[in-house]
Amino acid sequence: MKIKQKLGIFFIVSLLAIAAWYWQTQTLPPAPNAVFKTIKGETITLAELKGKPILVTFWATDCPGCIEEIPHLISLHQQFGKQGLTIIAVAMHYDPPNHVLAMATDKKLPYAVVLDPTEEHSKAFGKVQLTPTSFLINREGLIVMQNVGAFDLSEMQERLKQI
Repeated sequence: MKIKQKLGIFFIVSLLAIAAWYWQTQTLPPAPNAVFKTIKGETITLAELKGKPILVTFWATDCPGCIEEIPHLISLHQQFGKQGLTIIAVAMHYDPPNHVLAMATDKKLPYAVVLDPTEEHSKAFGKVQLTPTSFLINREGLIVMQNVGAFDLSEMQERLKQI
């Protein structure tokens, strides 16, 4: 082997080792200390939910993927709600409140629905701009999954069984 080839292989192996070390030493990001006010007037504080799994999803009434996800969210609420799962659906700042209220009523959403007119919540979760975007928070208050686009129901069910 020529010296350039040996150096190239050494360089690639070194990069892979560094990447593996970095991946293993990364800690999960904590969920923001968010306080939500639901459309029903209830206050939900993420800090108070520590010890329970939480699914926060950002959505809009004009988003096809968000509408597609509603039956999945209802199913997750029914399946895991008794085990402590809290689902919080945060409507994007541009979504008219009357549209959000109408859809929550029409679809009989059994989980918490929140308005975000000042983008306080989307900023707290890293300036969410695309919908749907979901964050799964484990019992320790750490974000264990972020998903942009409609999530896969069976994959989410498996994740919830593990946390």
